[in-house]
Amino acid sequence: MQRIFLIGYMGAGKTTLGKALAQTMNLQFIDLDDFITGRHHKTIKDIFAEVGEDGFRQIERNALHEVSEFEDVIISLGGGTPCFFDNMDVVNAAGKSVYLKPSEDVLLKRLIKGKHKRPLLADKSDDEILQFIRQQLAWREPFYLKASLTFNASHLENKADIHINAEKLASQLLDM
Repeated sequence: MQRIFLIGYMGAGKTTLGKALAQTMNLQFIDLDDFITGRHHKTIKDIFAEVGEDGFRQIERNALHEVSEFEDVIISLGGGTPCFFDNMDVVNAAGKSVYLKPSEDVLLKRLIKGKHKRPLLADKSDDEILQFIRQQLAWREPFYLKASLTFNASHLENKADIHINAEKLASQLLDM
């Protein structure tokens, strides 16, 4: 029985690497945000609008507790999930946790490229996005660093990179 939780900032590669890792390790992949939207039949944005951040974080916590009992899974958490309640304690008690940590430059590049998909970033300039990343990481990284393993997720630019990194991470997880 295996449970592996992927944590990190938005754009870190949790879904991209998570799907490849699940395939490499022959495990099921679950994205916590997708799990929540499937359960509530609403987008995360709609849930936030309806119940606010506090309400969303409670829903997220409940979903985390539920999926932390699943077996043979890789679970990708939302960027903020580890930072609320006792979520990191739940994660580390349930399985192995991996902090996917790309460089700041790589995060910036990925988030600028996909900012139209991220409401928090859509109206920000590149410099404002960089400042936003730095502020958020200053607050979030102490939680992320509670992970069982920190993995450099800077090189996920193509299928070959993703496959190589999935193999490398799988090997490190099996050695733990």
